[in-house]
Amino acid sequence: AEGFLMRELDGRSYTPGRRLRRLSTNVLSSLRIRTARLAVLGRLAETIGETCNIAVPDREAMVYLDRVETKWPLRIQLPVGTQVPFHCTASGKMYLATLNDAHLESYLRAATLERRTERTLTDVDALRDEIRRTREREMAEDAEEFMEGMIAAAVPIRADQGRMVSTVSFHAPTLRMSMTQARRHEPLLRAAAQELSSLLVA
Repeated sequence: AEGFLMRELDGRSYTPGRRLRRLSTNVLSSLRIRTARLAVLGRLAETIGETCNIAVPDREAMVYLDRVETKWPLRIQLPVGTQVPFHCTASGKMYLATLNDAHLESYLRAATLERRTERTLTDVDALRDEIRRTREREMAEDAEEFMEGMIAAAVPIRADQGRMVSTVSFHAPTLRMSMTQARRHEPLLRAAAQELSSLLVA
């Protein structure tokens, strides 16, 4: 009744409600932890030269928790608090890849795979195949699927027992970076994700 818990579709288990999700976001954004997080994100953005983000999953979308902007004048405006779809963003597809098969199939049956660009995967089988590839490489890609002229890559930030709690990603205009070039930054993303994971248990 207070919005902290929601009953799952099976009628037996519970999932965090809107108020608990908001509370957890506020905890993650506490000043001490956030200062350290932004330092890691800032170094990553400086090294890659593009905007870097941390996003957390909500029930219907990924939500940007932190962001460090590129110094280039040409940039994509997606401020902290922005919600972006699961099916056509790097952070969203990374989250989908961490779901077990039953939960993924439930999502694929229920989701409206809205076409955002000509490259958006709106076919369930095609998206399922992309999620399988994402699981194998443990890095997700957005090849102009969310926004025309923008590519992105994301890796998971894991807490205890390897559970994904958020993602770290960067995005760039295709005028400056191709998807092939973006893949070369995978080691930098993974190193940043490891640092960010260590903050969760510090």
